[in-house]
Amino acid sequence: MKPLDGITVIALEQAVAAPLATCRLADAGARVIKIERAAGDFARGYDSVVHGEASYFVWLNRGKESIVLDLKDADDLAFMEQLLAQADVFVQNLAPGGTDRLGIGSDALRARYPRLITCDVSGYGDGDYSYMKAYDLLVQCESGIVAVSGGENELGRVGVSICDIGTGINAFGGIMQALFLRERTGKGSSVEVSLFGTAAEWMQVPLAHHDFGGKAPSRVGLNHPSIAPYGGYKTKDDETVVISIQNNREWAKFAADILERPKLADEPLFATNNARVANRPQMNEIITDVFSRYDRADLLPKLRAVGIAYGSVNSVADLSEHPALRRRTMSVNGKEAHLVAPAITTDTNDETYAPVPSIGEHTKRIRKEFKTHC
Repeated sequence: MKPLDGITVIALEQAVAAPLATCRLADAGARVIKIERAAGDFARGYDSVVHGEASYFVWLNRGKESIVLDLKDADDLAFMEQLLAQADVFVQNLAPGGTDRLGIGSDALRARYPRLITCDVSGYGDGDYSYMKAYDLLVQCESGIVAVSGGENELGRVGVSICDIGTGINAFGGIMQALFLRERTGKGSSVEVSLFGTAAEWMQVPLAHHDFGGKAPSRVGLNHPSIAPYGGYKTKDDETVVISIQNNREWAKFAADILERPKLADEPLFATNNARVANRPQMNEIITDVFSRYDRADLLPKLRAVGIAYGSVNSVADLSEHPALRRRTMSVNGKEAHLVAPAITTDTNDETYAPVPSIGEHTKRIRKEFKTHC
């Protein structure tokens, strides 16, 4: 038995954020019925690298059922109402006002179906920005994430769709809370989550430095803006090793056992974290001088033996062979695809992934089933 066995989710969704939320619900045992247009979720066309299917779609839509509906058609809209009448959760990420214009806005639906949980995923929530298009890079820029990413002289986008992904996880968490609340009260409730709200919350620390310290963190490349040493350093064989020193005790150990300069622990330029941040160039010169004497393969065991936190700057190819990477198998167009396993491991996890649906694969069966129930 899975935690959400018996829960039915209607997903009027596309792209990344909402599909990620409902993917997590499907993994937990919920039945997720995905509403698609005749052309399908446009994420199906992002690429075709996984045995002919899009990488995003394969990742985010496993185990769902697909039905094609034209919600501008009165009969299809009426059938959508039949689905919603028997659902536990409704997730949607149409443009603002889209579901209201169709008569299936969240407030109206919960008035008709008091046990229904509604989840609206948007770009900016309510307000003046509500009608702005909100793709991931745009939100990274608007929220200030880009302003604190990249190198000193170049802006940088976070290399994955972090705002979409975070929003999907937030939506999943909100829905789970609402389901638990319904167990206690018998009533459904509203969940609203936005890409900008997700990104803005994650920017709390840089924002606090601006609001209370008078200066936002600057872009420092592969370094932490407010902790030092916490960043990447080149080795003799031109590899990059990242180290993290979290307190003065660790700094003293690092100075004595790795840098072989124990007096640095009490040197005024480096004795505290604030001092090390203020004097980062001088500190980095000392560390780089030592690291450049070792190949990475020789340096890492030394760091490990001393108990210094470290990591390697791996390529995607390195990730593919990483010993900590867990995978699960999915059948895609008759071929095996070995995809990343979920970060959350529970006793109810499956050993393999269910396949993704083709466009409208379950239309006839769902129409017959829900017509019979009405």
